[in-house]
Amino acid sequence: MDFDSAAQDLLKKFAATGKLLTAIGDETRQLIMSVLAVSKCEGMRVGAITEQTHLSRPAVSHHLKILLDAEVIGMSPEGTKHYYYLKLGGEWPTLVALINNIEKLRTEELQ
Repeated sequence: MDFDSAAQDLLKKFAATGKLLTAIGDETRQLIMSVLAVSKCEGMRVGAITEQTHLSRPAVSHHLKILLDAEVIGMSPEGTKHYYYLKLGGEWPTLVALINNIEKLRTEELQ
């Protein structure tokens, strides 16, 4: 692969993962993801996430919306209750490919 096509490939992967990178780049959303990751249940309600993070309900809801939109988390409705869980869907494979491409470029430059 020549330099121009490698650069174009990286640019495409950065563009494709923009929403995901924005979602996981925020420390508050990282905290919410961590809480969801270590919970041993099928999901957590907003109130439980609020208790674990010491954030306000509106703040948790705001960040959950961004994480849902980026497909980092999922939501399972049960009647009028909503349970949130770590999903890691969406553009995660593209992000992994981007990181692998960067690592390949990095190791080639070190040689």
